[in-house]
Amino acid sequence: MEPLVCHDGLVVPLDRDNVDTDAIMPKQFMKSIARTGFGPYLFDEWRYRDAGYYGKPASERTPRPEFALNLPRYAGASVLLARRNFGCGSSREHAPWALHQYGFRVLVAESFADIFFNNCCKNGLLPVRLDAAAIDHLMNAAAATPGYRLRFDLRAQTAIAPAGEHWRFEIAPALKTLLLEGLDETGATLEFADAIRAFEAAHLERSPWL
Repeated sequence: MEPLVCHDGLVVPLDRDNVDTDAIMPKQFMKSIARTGFGPYLFDEWRYRDAGYYGKPASERTPRPEFALNLPRYAGASVLLARRNFGCGSSREHAPWALHQYGFRVLVAESFADIFFNNCCKNGLLPVRLDAAAIDHLMNAAAATPGYRLRFDLRAQTAIAPAGEHWRFEIAPALKTLLLEGLDETGATLEFADAIRAFEAAHLERSPWL
C-alpha cells in the first residue's frame, strides 16, 4: 500500500449519521473474490436510480444528480466528511476497499464502528474522529465553499483547515504505524522475517523431532 504521512484533499460532505457498510458497498457487488474493482459501486443505491450489478458499465447507469458524489463541484474529492457511527453494520472489508478504490484517502466523522475503523487503517484509509462542534463547522464550510480542502498530518495527528483552524485527532500507535509505512498486518509481520527465520531454525535445532 502507499504510505500516508500527509494528505491534502478536496472535501465532500455526506451529512448523514449511521452510514452502514451495506450502503457503502451493497451486498450484490460482493460476489467477486478479487480485492479490486469495487470503486465504481461505492454508495451504489444512493448514487444511481437503476439497480446495479458487478460489471455493469457506468454508461448504462442513471445517476441521482442530487447525491453529493455526483455533483461536479466534488469531482476528485479524496476526503469524505460524515457524522456519527460511520461504517456500522456488517464487518465486510469490501467497504473500505470500495472507498479507497474510489479515490478517498481520509474519512472524517464524529465516530466510526470499531471494526470498520480498524479495517480502514489496514487498507490505507485514515479515519479521523473529531467532536460534534468540529464536524458541524466543517460541514458548513464544505457546503458553503466550493473547492474546500483539508490537510492531514498523520505524524502530528492534526487536521488543518485553509483558514488555519486545526484539530488534533487520536489513533492507536500500531494503526498509525501501518498507515505511515504503507503496510497491512501481513506486511508488518514480514518486517520481522529475519527474526522469525532465526527463531524457527533455533527451535528446530533444539527440537529436531518436530
